Amino acid sequence: MQARIYQLPKSATQSGKARTDHWVLEFEPEHKREVEPLMGWTTSSDTQTQVRLFFPSKEDAIRHCEREGYMYSVEPERRRTVKPKWYGDNFTYGRLGMWTH
Repeated sequence: MQARIYQLPKSATQSGKARTDHWVLEFEPEHKREVEPLMGWTTSSDTQTQVRLFFPSKEDAIRHCEREGYMYSVEPERRRTVKPKWYGDNFTYGRLGMWTH
């Protein structure tokens, strides 16, 4: 069974960074999805794709996969760099761009 370990991205709808330090273990689907003929919904007999395990660190997630015998792939850690900005910089004398209302 193939597992994927990655870090959650920041939510696009919120300004905070809650739960972005957690690592997630998800299983890759083993069976393809099918369209149910009666209602037209997409179904799958693979229930492992519904499982999401959260870990406080990448090493804990890797240790869990090795203990259970899962094959896994780890996505690199994402770090977001924030350039500090100040409102007063809009009015500085040596500003490069034009200031408009």
